[in-house]
Amino acid sequence: MVYFAIVDIETTGGFSGNNRITEVAVLIHDGVEVVETYQTLLNPERSIPGFITGLTGIHQQMVANAPTFREIAQELFDLLNGKVFVAHNVNFDYSFIKEEFKNAGMDYQANRLCTVRLSRQVFPGLGSYSLGRLCDRLSIEISDRHRAFGDAEATAVLFGKLFAASPELILKTMKKNSGESFLPPHISKETYQKLPEKPGIYYFYDANGQVIYVGKANNIKSRFKGHFSGHSQGGAKLQLKTEIHDVTWELTGGEFLALLLEALEIKRLWPKYNRSQKNPNNSWGLYVYEDNQGFMRLQASKLVKHGQPVYTFQSHFEARSFLNEKCQYFQLCPRFCGLQKSNGACFDYQIGKCRGACKGEEDMETYNAKVKRMLSEIKQQKSKLLIRAAGRDLQEEAVLLFEEGILQGYGFVPLEEDLRRPEQALDFIRQVKPVSETFYILKSFISTLHPSRMQVLD
Repeated sequence: MVYFAIVDIETTGGFSGNNRITEVAVLIHDGVEVVETYQTLLNPERSIPGFITGLTGIHQQMVANAPTFREIAQELFDLLNGKVFVAHNVNFDYSFIKEEFKNAGMDYQANRLCTVRLSRQVFPGLGSYSLGRLCDRLSIEISDRHRAFGDAEATAVLFGKLFAASPELILKTMKKNSGESFLPPHISKETYQKLPEKPGIYYFYDANGQVIYVGKANNIKSRFKGHFSGHSQGGAKLQLKTEIHDVTWELTGGEFLALLLEALEIKRLWPKYNRSQKNPNNSWGLYVYEDNQGFMRLQASKLVKHGQPVYTFQSHFEARSFLNEKCQYFQLCPRFCGLQKSNGACFDYQIGKCRGACKGEEDMETYNAKVKRMLSEIKQQKSKLLIRAAGRDLQEEAVLLFEEGILQGYGFVPLEEDLRRPEQALDFIRQVKPVSETFYILKSFISTLHPSRMQVLD
């Protein structure tokens, strides 16, 4: 007889690599009813962020005397072993449980079922498949929302309805079928089908649960297929295909955050199949000086030993492109920006784009004020900067915090949150270890970001 372990956890954050479990609940289901239950608070051995306490009600004092995961690991392993792991958004719960077992020196592997994916097939066409919305639609009571046992109990009722409505779907989903010829030998079709077609980062694991590759994609499922399909099957690709035993991911909402997190995770994990990332070599700089008439002039040139550029670039082309963009936006004179060479009026003056500083028709104070505004914008990009970006769904947005152009943290804010001051978004931000590679990613993306999505913090 097949038994199902309905699992729900509460954690210190949304990412298993850097966070821990604070509460776990397991309900053993035989396909008809719950036959056994288990629940406990856990001491995560680290602080619980304030916003997590606000969401779950679990605070530091509640877990101070609770057991650690290592202390309950064997009991929980015995309960889960041999059963199908079921959860709402299963990869979240499974990744945490798997990581905790690994930290306890235990290798946990299980067949998985996701009640989100099953619900999409059994109850198609719903606007949302979050646990709360599904329970509202199906008249399932949640006794204690955002607590492990309350959510697991509701998930068990949902699973019972799914099983009753379509037992053949449950059995079919459980069945291993590697009919996709491009798939690695240890990756099932079911695992592949679960991959999201959304932007994010993904992790490949070997048989020991070790991360061997980190990547980013606008479409994770499509990118996964690209790794292992096609005629090019070099030695490294074949070896990776043989070694990969599992894949997990983290959705980001967009390419910008995906690139940033990929850089962070490669630096943190140093996976064996990732080429080491190198910082681009900046060899050009933007310099400011005053001419003999007091006009502030801009010039892009190669970096000099004792010079103080206001901005740096990897190439002459990048420097000129940057200057062209700023010149047009702030209506600066291309000749005064070193972009055109002439003794008289610049070409832009002749076509009405330059206000005539080069012709003596725009006074020095007015012109210099525009240059100072441009320099102020550059300075703001180097200060503490809060950027808002697309969330993982329509109910949230991402927030990213940069200091001196380097990512300091990120998070996701529900759109229903009333954030009257930008500083309030900081409560949702999880700090990260800064890495210099994120500076170059911000630099390449900042021109594509709308000014309304960027806020300079004091």
